[in-house]
Amino acid sequence: MTPKSIFANLIRRDDGSFSTAYGPFILQSALQPVFRSVAGQALQIEAFEGLVRTTRDNEPVAPGDFFALVDGQDIAAIDSIARTIHILNTGRLNRSQAKIFVKFQPGIVRTPLEMRQEVERIKLASHEAGLGVQRIVCEIRESVQADKDTIAAFITHMRDIGFMVAIDDYGAGQSDLELLKRIRPDYVKFEPRWVRDFLDNQAGTALLRVIVQQMLDDGIEPIIAGLEEEWQVEACEDLGVSLIQGYALARPELAPTSFDQTFPERPVQTSSALHTTSRFEIPDTPASPLTRTLSAPAPSPLKRARAFGKRNSGLL
Repeated sequence: MTPKSIFANLIRRDDGSFSTAYGPFILQSALQPVFRSVAGQALQIEAFEGLVRTTRDNEPVAPGDFFALVDGQDIAAIDSIARTIHILNTGRLNRSQAKIFVKFQPGIVRTPLEMRQEVERIKLASHEAGLGVQRIVCEIRESVQADKDTIAAFITHMRDIGFMVAIDDYGAGQSDLELLKRIRPDYVKFEPRWVRDFLDNQAGTALLRVIVQQMLDDGIEPIIAGLEEEWQVEACEDLGVSLIQGYALARPELAPTSFDQTFPERPVQTSSALHTTSRFEIPDTPASPLTRTLSAPAPSPLKRARAFGKRNSGLL
């Protein structure tokens, strides 16, 4: 996938947002805020998490149903273009500071060359969006099957570029504290059910508080997501967790979103260095977008959707 081909696969919608297509499916970008809670102050949006919403003939399609129809060799390209539309749509918001969390699957890219190529694609998308690389958070899902050396090498390369790093779903499996100490991510997002289990009793809450404090001492900022009730939000404050996310605070919205109006950013002095000049001309909505397909990172082009495999639940 060349730099030009990344932007050739985008659809510019009437509302200014970016989406893409795979066979008859339209993939749109939904953004959900991650808030910073400070005592005595209104919640402020610290970042957004990019999520994909898929439709066919204007009808929603569940992620599992969509990925069951994706050719296996196309998964990496879809994963890549999803990050691109999230970054571009975040760049269109009236935000000078908010970061964008983009999910990344280390198992999809296995060689150093593939890693470098994908990191360069993200860098190119951030440049096009006018976002400094420090506002891009590469979110890697924790997996006991993942090769720890590969993850560490990949994170090192992302850091060399200037991206920030988050570990997602911490606690979902056999969580590795030693891996955290080794790679020292900027953020760790706890698996929501794991947190709820801890909060069910006093002993669990006390242990979770110790884990949170240990991460903070190591320079890692924890995030608790999946908050659905007010008492859970209050529990986060008691635990010392400042970064929170969930339906109790704000639901995901399709880009361009209403968050600039509902949660306006506090005025700050901004540096022009955060905004760069576009190098590529992104086309408006192309003709017959439903028939467009993505370009694969490998030399062979993407095929139209056909039955293949099962969805990797961590994708997108």
